[in-house]
Parts: sequence; C-alpha cells; structure tokens
Amino acid sequence: MYAILDIETTGGKFNEEGITEIAIYKFDGLNTVDQFISLVNPEKEIQEFVVKLTGINSKMLRNAPKFYEVAKRIVEITKDCILVAHNTSFDYRILRTEFSRLGFEFDRNTLCTVELSKKLILDEPSYSLGKLVKSLGIPITDRHRANGDALATVQLFKLLLQKDVHKDILQNTIKYFDKRTEKEKFQFILQSLPTAQGLFYVHNKGGTIIYIGKGKNIKSAVNQLFTKETKRAIKIQDRTASITFEKTGNDLFTKLRYQTELATLVPKFNFKKNIKIINDHFNNNDFLIIEKGRELGENAIILVEGNTVFGYGYTNLAYQENKIDILKKVLTPFENKEISKTIIKNYLKKNNVQKIIRLSP
Repeated sequence: MYAILDIETTGGKFNEEGITEIAIYKFDGLNTVDQFISLVNPEKEIQEFVVKLTGINSKMLRNAPKFYEVAKRIVEITKDCILVAHNTSFDYRILRTEFSRLGFEFDRNTLCTVELSKKLILDEPSYSLGKLVKSLGIPITDRHRANGDALATVQLFKLLLQKDVHKDILQNTIKYFDKRTEKEKFQFILQSLPTAQGLFYVHNKGGTIIYIGKGKNIKSAVNQLFTKETKRAIKIQDRTASITFEKTGNDLFTKLRYQTELATLVPKFNFKKNIKIINDHFNNNDFLIIEKGRELGENAIILVEGNTVFGYGYTNLAYQENKIDILKKVLTPFENKEISKTIIKNYLKKNNVQKIIRLSP
C-alpha cells in the first residue's frame, strides 16, 4: 500500500518551514482507496515568492486547521504505507519536522518518483513534475497546489509501476526508515570478512578509499564501525560501497601498515595524525625482525639494511630468510622509510618481537 502525497509550505529557512497545504492519496497499486486534502494554518508568515507560486496566502489559512489538528489523520492514512512523492526527501523531511515539534517520531518507508523516473523513463530533458508529466501526456491541474500535484504524482506512479516489469527497480529504490537496505548491505559485506588481525579499507561507489581501520579481529572492527552512531561513522556508513582487507598477523605489522597507509592515502574520514620522526639509529646496521605471520608456518619479515628500513613481507621458506638477495625480491620496499623507521623503533622500545637476527657484527 502506498500513500502518495504533496505538500506546500511557507518557504523560509531549512527546517523552519511550515505546512500550508497537504494532499494524500492512499493507493493500492491500481486504485485510490482513501484520501485526505486540507489547507493548514502554519502559524507563521508565508514567503512572498511562495504566495506568487502557489496562490496560497495567509488570509486563506486564517481559519484552516493547525498541524496538530490534522496530525492524527495523517498518521492514520499513512500507517503501513510506503510514502511516495516527487522528491520525497523534501516532503518527508517537512512531515518529520512538523511531527517532531509535537514530540512524535514519524517514521515511514519512502519512494521517490524522481528517482524511479530516472531509472524507468530514460533520457527525459527534465524530471521536474510539471515537465515530466507533460512529456508523458499526463494531465495536471492546479500546478503547485498540493491536490493537483498529488493527483499527477498518482498517475505518474501508476505508469512507473507498469514500467517496472520485474518489480526489482522499485524494490531496490525503497528507502527504509530503519535502514533495512543498509543493514542487508552491511550483513553481506561482513560475511566476506575474516576474524583475523589486520586492516580494512572502506571504498565508496567510485572505488576510492575513504577510511582505513584496523583491529585484532577485522570482522568485529568493521561491525563496530557499522553500528556506531557518531556523525563521522554515519557518514562513512552512508558512503560505504565495499570493503577490502589485508591480514597482518601481528601487532607490529598492523601498526606499521596502518600508519604508512594513512600517510600515503590520506583517506577522507580518518583523523589526521602527525608522527614525530625519530632520526637516531638502530643499535645494529643490518638485521631482520621476524614476527608471527598470517598463518601457521609463515613468518612476517622486516629487513633493516645500512640502518635504513628496506622492506617487509611474508615467507614460509627458510632459505628465503637466509639468502638476502632472494629475500629482497620477496619483500615489499617501504614507501615512507622515515615513518616506517619511527614506528618500528617505537614498537621495539615497548614490545618484544618473536626474533631479531643480526646480519652484521
């Protein structure tokens, strides 16, 4: 069941608008089964440009019901319905704002006929309601009045339902107030993640890395990000298209890869952190740091040569570790050697590693 609506407002500052007229048609997919149309006294002035656009002025609204007097009817007619409008984000925001002023949380799943039209009626020069319905031969009367625009939206939506033959486009366009689609997306992403230690990379729709995270359990760390309600976390959640990951196997490699990746990629939603570079030398010029690898029998290796960090990598073959020339081919050179050296030195001061092998006296 759908509740197709249109709202006219006073205009003014964002979230300070008031409703001047509302029209709602309850639609079962074929026919209108209920309707509610009313002027509304917004108890505030109407912007002059809005008066010219809609023809609704303050005098007309003097004896109209106030929003709290029609609120119950709006709740009843939209109950268990998907809210449909041409640019639903506007109408839904206005309704939620008005209900919020009454201390009531108005939650409905929504569909936008602008968004649907762009998917089902391609290559239109304009998707504004007036121009679109004219292009489609749908009659519209009382343009910029709630009833006229709502009736035109009913006819447009009926056409869109017909064009969505497999009903997959409509289903994929519904926005659930409880973020069900996001939850399904997040569940799908979580299924592909390991419980191992390492890093994860959050990508947006364009594939750009917008956030890097780390944890002893990658799946758990991502799940925590998906359930956080901070402003930053919500922005990341909204922009998440996919997540890739890299197992590290140990704390040193986790810290090392995390800090060097942040410095190299500078993801939009990570906090910027400046690392104070340590310029002093290691106690030995040439040595290997050997730590636990990502799986049984594998070692994580860092090579320091000439008191400079050369590279890092993983090996499970002893002869690779014993022959430096071969090892160098296996290892990945550090991109930012100064930051890497600082992180390694700080880590060695506070933590033990599995093994250090000196390569020079």
